[in-house]
Amino acid sequence: MSTYSSQLQEEQDAVDRAYGRVDDLRQQTKSRLDAVRAAGSHGSPTQRTERDSFASMYEDRLTQLRAVEDRLVFGRLDHTDGERRYIGRIGLSSESHEPILTDWRAEAARPFYEATPSNHGDITMRRHISLSFRTVTGIEDEVLDVNSSQVNQAASQGTLAGEGALLASLSSRRTGKMTDIVATIQAEQDRIIRADLAHAVVVQGGPGTGKTAVALHRAAYLLYTHRSTLERSGVLVVGPSSSFLHYIDQVLPSLGETGVLSRTISDLIPGIHASASDSPYAAKLKGDHRMAALIADAVHSRERVPADLPRISIEGMSVPMLAVDVEQALADARRTRQPHNKARETFARSVIQAMVNRYAERLDYTPEHDELSRAKSLLRMNNQVRKTINLAWLPMQPQWLIDNLWSHPALMTRFAPWLKKEDVEALTRPKGSPLTSSDIPLLDEAMELLGPDPKEMARQAAQSAREAEERQFAQDTLAQNGIGNGLVTSQMLLDNINGLDGQDASQRAAEDREWAFGHIVVDEAQELTAMDWRMLIRRCPSRSFTIVGDVAQTSTLGGTRSWERSMNHLFGPHGWDLHELTIDYRNPQEVSELASLYARTEGLHISTVKAVRAVPNAVERIKLATDAESVLAAALAGARLAQEFIAADGTGRIALIASVNQIAELETALKDAYQQIAGEETLDRLLAQDQRERQIVVCTTQETKGLEFDAVVLVNPERIASEAPSRLVAASDLYVAMTRPTQKLVIIDIK
Repeated sequence: MSTYSSQLQEEQDAVDRAYGRVDDLRQQTKSRLDAVRAAGSHGSPTQRTERDSFASMYEDRLTQLRAVEDRLVFGRLDHTDGERRYIGRIGLSSESHEPILTDWRAEAARPFYEATPSNHGDITMRRHISLSFRTVTGIEDEVLDVNSSQVNQAASQGTLAGEGALLASLSSRRTGKMTDIVATIQAEQDRIIRADLAHAVVVQGGPGTGKTAVALHRAAYLLYTHRSTLERSGVLVVGPSSSFLHYIDQVLPSLGETGVLSRTISDLIPGIHASASDSPYAAKLKGDHRMAALIADAVHSRERVPADLPRISIEGMSVPMLAVDVEQALADARRTRQPHNKARETFARSVIQAMVNRYAERLDYTPEHDELSRAKSLLRMNNQVRKTINLAWLPMQPQWLIDNLWSHPALMTRFAPWLKKEDVEALTRPKGSPLTSSDIPLLDEAMELLGPDPKEMARQAAQSAREAEERQFAQDTLAQNGIGNGLVTSQMLLDNINGLDGQDASQRAAEDREWAFGHIVVDEAQELTAMDWRMLIRRCPSRSFTIVGDVAQTSTLGGTRSWERSMNHLFGPHGWDLHELTIDYRNPQEVSELASLYARTEGLHISTVKAVRAVPNAVERIKLATDAESVLAAALAGARLAQEFIAADGTGRIALIASVNQIAELETALKDAYQQIAGEETLDRLLAQDQRERQIVVCTTQETKGLEFDAVVLVNPERIASEAPSRLVAASDLYVAMTRPTQKLVIIDIK
């Protein structure tokens, strides 16, 4: 009878075969890429384009093959007929097309995540395979068919186990990077991951339930299942902060997907970055859905009949611009339904044509076409006419419009009568102030209504003319070479001419504000305001969304406390599906229960039912008399936890979470305490780490959103709560802070 060691060797042989095939594919792809590059820039434009297209394809394939190196194989399914199917990050076949590895997203791999003893089909056993680099270090079997002979066999081999693979991954030290959960996806998570692309999917879940991981694995699954659609339109991932996006940026590449665009709301408009923040109350006001009407009214207010209309002399004849001409021109321009700056062309043309017609009517003869053209030119060049047209239909830049609104209280009162006096005061700021993150959705609204300014439109018109010439050149080139609609298309050749042939959809989308994505993933979605949502819906007309969040963690005044109320407005009652994750995989049971009890006491909606792990002494509470004592105690606790969890190989993460006013003092105390415990050399190594890779951080609750640490020291919760803009937000902030650790939570209170 086989032993555990022989089973390890058997799986090692299978793993070696899979890695050997990946190595072969990498070498083949690299050789082909080298051959294409060696060809240089010789040959016809068509031949060069073909080579560039192949080079881009080989580069993408090589990137994918390199990204799946870690834990390439992680599972096996045994069928009743004796067939064995290995599950891994990508699908692999031998040169003779025999299956080696099944992609985890394939339908054939679904039982690895969803099969149960009561519903297992023809699957008798599920095996979890643990790797360290390319070496098999452990195997665990779950026998699904209790009547199978494999029950006794697995027991005798010592491979029979339960959720060891999952618990091992949960207990490992944090690295500052989220790892994928592809080897340990649970059934409730897998059903969400494989949900239909057409519907908006909302995933509500408490801290540690795997919401973010599910959302990212769903993005990878959709890219695999709907490759042809989503490779063209692209997938957008929206996160709450740049540090969060840095935290998750390795997950999709590790699953073989590299062409996904990640952005925060503040960075979603190409070339625009918000460098400031509003007060919580001002941010709430700017997030109100009525702000869309304010922007629209501000734009329409620049479409009007001026008080003074000019009288122009044409060839000695006086021709007036009448109010009726302007009113008709306004109506003509609005009927085009074009953005303000673009519609201005119609407005100006209509006004000038009305004056030319009036000029012609006053003549005692029928003028020739050349005479009317000359009259039109004179009117176009006349300063009074140009000034009046600008007064009647002012061309505007979006940034100017937003800046002008916030620096003029009277305009806010005029366009938004629902704003109270204190609201206007909260929004008012000096002219020329930097953009805030709450301005970005409003700026996007203004861009949508205004369109590009006239100078930009002139540049775009010239560019369009050049593109038309280039497109014709590309078509003529292909036609001359007898290639009409084969491997190389005119668009491919045109992209080559413009240097775009190496860009995927995500790269192009990053440079195009009007890009329509095929799917959008929104994390920490409970924080988004109504105006944020308008900005995102605009970028995904199909309304294909994966929306993950927790209404108990809402920390913005304008955020979501009810998915039903928010989502029904966006997608309609039947346009979205709600899934709730209930198992806490991150926090020890003691931490999870303490945080949940606190949240329920404060009136927050809690999704978590239970935590899967028990960690002895996971919660420690220290009560002191003064703030000074709490800072010192927190520093000592942080230094002690760092000694326990921080490793020299870069693993292990500790966070000290405090109020804004205590951050600087706490950082100084922590350095002193840790130097005494660990020594100056160790402290210097940690201080030299990049800000985003720090193993020990001192931060506010907002800076920990979506992140996790091995241990957390929560300093003076009452003081943190006092800085929040409302009682509910304070409760949410503390709930977030309490649920960041995977191993240990230390709470330092003032008596």
